[in-house]
Amino acid sequence: MAISILNKIEYLVLLVSAFAAQSKVSEAEAYRYLSRYGALALCEKHYGIMHTLSLEENLQTLQEYCQRKGGTL
Repeated sequence: MAISILNKIEYLVLLVSAFAAQSKVSEAEAYRYLSRYGALALCEKHYGIMHTLSLEENLQTLQEYCQRKGGTL
């Protein structure tokens, strides 16, 4: 696997884990929630920008994005 793909995977895992901790849900629940509302696709698409921003800023963005799409966490 290319280094860039591994970096992207590691970053997505970090985001899911941090989102789970922030939302007080399991990592599996956080993954399903972020996937259901399109946040993981958003992260994959905009990885080039997102990985340069703070984790807190990205978590806030993911939460707001999911809420706009109907999420309740």
